[in-house]
Amino acid sequence: MNASFTFGSANLKANESSELTIQIADGAGKPVTDFQVNHEKLLHLIIVNHNLSSFQHIHPTYQGNGKFTVSTSFDAGGDYKLIADFIPSGGTSTTLSQWVKVAGKEAEHTVLKEDPKLQQEVSGKAVELSLSSMKANEDVTLTFTIRDAQTNKEITNLQPYLGAVGHVVILSADAEKYIHVHPLEEKAAGPIAKFATSFPEAGVYKLWGQFHHNGEVFTVPFVVNVK
Repeated sequence: MNASFTFGSANLKANESSELTIQIADGAGKPVTDFQVNHEKLLHLIIVNHNLSSFQHIHPTYQGNGKFTVSTSFDAGGDYKLIADFIPSGGTSTTLSQWVKVAGKEAEHTVLKEDPKLQQEVSGKAVELSLSSMKANEDVTLTFTIRDAQTNKEITNLQPYLGAVGHVVILSADAEKYIHVHPLEEKAAGPIAKFATSFPEAGVYKLWGQFHHNGEVFTVPFVVNVK
């Protein structure tokens, strides 16, 4: 199976909106026409830059005949990876990706370093992450604990995001490994949100937890080092 990613404008420039078309085809080049709904969408598109400092998770519109379209823009120049995540009907979870080059001033080329503490403050939320294992090829439970940053009160009224308590994306530092993550309790509403996954090999990984509260989706990034 393959995906072709094409942009409406020949030259991609930072901070300019461009129409992206994603065409999904089978091994023989025929359009794949049927997709399974996965977390309320037919296709999830993840866009990251070369040092994983920029992250987008958007949902192209299905136009039929294997074709999805979405308008997007890039906040700086440089290399970006586009990752299409979908399930063809009767098939299994599939991810297809491509790097694209965007004109403009690039974000710094920094080396991804693990977070000394797995605690972040985002959108007025204090979020703590714990992992049941930091070893490759083991089942890992990711546990997010979400509190109000000002009052330290546990948040117990998270709203569903894409049909679940949250959504987690994990990428290796070189963006070559995209890891599927599944919520353990889809109907949870906080303060605890648990997800199951495993890391295919040792190394540094960045993960983004996405949650929905008071009508706003907030994204919490963490960097971990897997032994």
